[in-house]
Amino acid sequence: MATPVFVDTGAHYALADVHDPDHDEAVRLLQHIVRLRYALVTSNFVVSEVYTLLLKRVGREIAIRYVEELRAGSTQVIRVSVEDEERTWEILRRYQDQDFSYVDATSFAVMERLGIRVFFAFDGHFSTFRTQRSQAFTDVKFMV
Repeated sequence: MATPVFVDTGAHYALADVHDPDHDEAVRLLQHIVRLRYALVTSNFVVSEVYTLLLKRVGREIAIRYVEELRAGSTQVIRVSVEDEERTWEILRRYQDQDFSYVDATSFAVMERLGIRVFFAFDGHFSTFRTQRSQAFTDVKFMV
């Protein structure tokens, strides 16, 4: 079975916006991920956040096109469950010294539930949560 890689909003955004400072690195990492045959995974909450961010920053056409390609492509979109949302609140309450977004915390909960250990993100919160959890998660940058 292929190693699953959770793709966060920032990585999606960097892939979609050619003017984003992380665009070239995101494309390079995605090429490595595909070459290694890792399985791309994200959540419906991340898709919502990506669409909104693209809509506001680069326009509706790009937002629609990116999400349509995402939905039709090889990325598996996992629905956040009620249990994931309960775990999200536990994470947000436990790590009060961190400014994790609600979507980031749902991503951590989904990753824990599915046993996903590798993430593709430009968001420092994933590394912070990894450190808080005794390095339970690994940044894809260290895997390629």
